[in-house]
Amino acid sequence: MKIDHVHFYVEDAKVWRDWFVHHLGFQAVASRISSFHTCTEMVNSGAVNFLLSSPLLPTSPVAEFLRQYPPGVADVAFALEDVEGAIALAQKYDATILQPIQEHQVGTAFLKCGKIAAWGGLTHTLIEKHCGEMAESLWQSEEICDNFPSASPISPSSSITAIDHIVLNVAVGELDRAVAWYENILDFQPQQTFKIKTDRSALHSQVMVSRNGSVQLPINEPATRNSQIQEFLDVNRGSGIQHIALRTTNLVNAIAKFRASGLSLLSVPQSYYSQLKQRPGLPLSPLELEAIAQQEILVDWQEYTPLEGGNIAPLLLQIFTQPIFEQPTFFFEFIERRYQAQGFGEGNFRALFEAIESEQIKRGTLQ
Repeated sequence: MKIDHVHFYVEDAKVWRDWFVHHLGFQAVASRISSFHTCTEMVNSGAVNFLLSSPLLPTSPVAEFLRQYPPGVADVAFALEDVEGAIALAQKYDATILQPIQEHQVGTAFLKCGKIAAWGGLTHTLIEKHCGEMAESLWQSEEICDNFPSASPISPSSSITAIDHIVLNVAVGELDRAVAWYENILDFQPQQTFKIKTDRSALHSQVMVSRNGSVQLPINEPATRNSQIQEFLDVNRGSGIQHIALRTTNLVNAIAKFRASGLSLLSVPQSYYSQLKQRPGLPLSPLELEAIAQQEILVDWQEYTPLEGGNIAPLLLQIFTQPIFEQPTFFFEFIERRYQAQGFGEGNFRALFEAIESEQIKRGTLQ
């Protein structure tokens, strides 16, 4: 399994195409996958494919979505080896099948896909590809498997290379059900568990990972009424994708470029870096830490692990944008993993939680 693409429903697809190009260095992909009722644009960076759809008519499925939810992620599409088996499992566990399996052959490419309902307004398109060269005519069809992308251009110079993880927020009391749903239907496995609590609010989180390890899906639920997860659920009018983490190989340089483009990021107090220096085993030189502090990047590391060439601490560098839409729902994370760093660091998780609490206080939604 891998993430094939993520589909955003927005009010103006062309405006958001330009936003991704200008702020994050994505490439706009020339295509003709819009229908008479919906405009769809595609942007790409490395292995990351985003579809952006907006309504042209009130009858568009995007218009229907936006009447119920604010702009955000409507669909996360997974590429699987056996779509028929996945749909059969979904039916066995009473998941809602929104689109039965369709088969298409375009040129030498053979495609199967279906779609299931997940949590809130979120859906999952399931795609099985047996590909030769994708024919150009695939882009000229109006709607094949809900406008899923085919072969994508790779931009080797782009800062963003892959999707690291996608975070789902669910209502209080639904975490265990969501975990079981992803276990039973898509064969995800539970990994790390977090219970983050401050003096003001709290959340519970369960990290789910696909069997092959290539897809990470943390699921959060609120643990207090004023939790930032509850604020998301209230504003989003239900469960949904809170953020997507985009991986880069040089986070300091990438964030410097993003800041220069005008991207708004969450602030980190400089006292955070003074505290980091007191923590034993900091695997950064003073010069590196200074550059990281200048860009307000969070730092976390694990215990030293014997690796070839000496003892090196696996290191996580993370930073988060402000919500990108008008309402405080969806945001992006940027992440760099060094020295085989796996999973998620609790220190960074807590620092993110506290940074979002600060934004809640500014909005007046957290007393």
